[in-house]
Amino acid sequence: MNLKINLSLLLLSSSIIFADNIEVTDVEAKYSANSSVKATETLKQSLNFGFANTSGNTDTSNMNGKYNLSMTTAGYDNKELKVAFDAGAFYSESNSVRDNEEYTANLGLEQFVTNDWLGYASLGWLKNKFRNYDNKFAIGTGVGRELYRDEHQSLKAKLGVAYNVEDYSNNQDTEEFGSLNEYLEYNNKLNKVSNLYVKLGSLQNFDDFSNDYEASLVAGLNFAVADNISITIEEEISYDNKPAEGFDDTDTKSIVRVGYNF
Repeated sequence: MNLKINLSLLLLSSSIIFADNIEVTDVEAKYSANSSVKATETLKQSLNFGFANTSGNTDTSNMNGKYNLSMTTAGYDNKELKVAFDAGAFYSESNSVRDNEEYTANLGLEQFVTNDWLGYASLGWLKNKFRNYDNKFAIGTGVGRELYRDEHQSLKAKLGVAYNVEDYSNNQDTEEFGSLNEYLEYNNKLNKVSNLYVKLGSLQNFDDFSNDYEASLVAGLNFAVADNISITIEEEISYDNKPAEGFDDTDTKSIVRVGYNF
C-alpha cells in the first residue's frame, strides 16, 4: 500500500479580498491584476488550510494553504488604489517520489478612475515542471468595470493585453508572445452566511489567435461558520488548447478548506 506524504509550503502572500470570499486559487491572478474587489485602509489578514484533489498532468491528493494580506491606499487624483502581492508554494510526495510541485507569485495594481471604471497592471510568475514550466512570466495591463451590483449580486469584467514568456522543462523552445486577456467574476450573497462565486478567465495568443488559447473556470461556495471562520468548497478547471508538447490540455482541482480571518 502506498504511503502518501502531502506537504503544503506557504510563502508570503497577500491579495485584496472579500472577507467572506477567500480563494486558494484565483483566476483573476492569471489573467489580470490579482486583486478581488474590497480592501480597506485597515490591515486585514486571513489564513486558509484545506484538502485538494488534482487530475490531469498530476493525479494526486494534497493539503493546501495560503496567507492573505490586504490594504488600500490613495492613488491618482486621490482615488482608491489597490495593491496586491501573493506568493505561494505547493508540494507533495508519494513513497519519497515528488509527484506535484508548484510555485507562484503575482503582483497587481488596480486604480479606480470614475463611474466604476478602473485601470490595472499585473505581473505574474509560475513554476511547475509537472505542467512543463521551468518559468512562466506574464506582464499585463488593461481596463475593468463593475457591470452590476446590488445588495446580493455583483458582476465585474476586465479586458487587457499581456506579454508572456514560457520557458519549458523539456527541450521545447522558449515561447514569447502577446495575448488578449479577459476576466469575468460573478458573486451572489445567497444569505447571511453563504456566498456563491464564479470566475472565468481566458487569453488568446495574438500570433495564433484561433488555435493558441487557454481558459480557467472556478466555481465555489463559501460558508461563514463563525465571526472569523469560514468553510469553502471549490472546483477549478483549467484548459490549454495548445499545451506544452507531451502534456495534457486539461487540469482540475477540487478543494475543501477552512479559513481564519484576523
